[in-house]
Amino acid sequence: MQPYPVSPTLSVSPQITPDDVVQAHSLGFQSIICNRPDGEEPGQPTFEDIEAAATKIGISARYIPISPAGISESDATAFRAALDDLPTPILAYCRSGTRSATVWRLVGKS
Repeated sequence: MQPYPVSPTLSVSPQITPDDVVQAHSLGFQSIICNRPDGEEPGQPTFEDIEAAATKIGISARYIPISPAGISESDATAFRAALDDLPTPILAYCRSGTRSATVWRLVGKS
């Protein structure tokens, strides 16, 4: 896992695994946002897998799946709410990190 910081409180990453959740915690992340729909690719970890690993070590997790076809207004609203509500720093991920970075730019959060 190689998180890329987009702001002082948010970094983005390609798909993570439950083992990466432990690494995220060791890097200081307090929350995880999953922007990748379950089942997008065979063999990808489900949000349930990531959430279970996060819960086990005290990291908050939120599921805001964004379709590769585009970011909806409800996606942006949910992402903004997550940034407002979740403990920071936050790690957001999707397949490549692009959707997570793009929705962050759209909501204009620091």
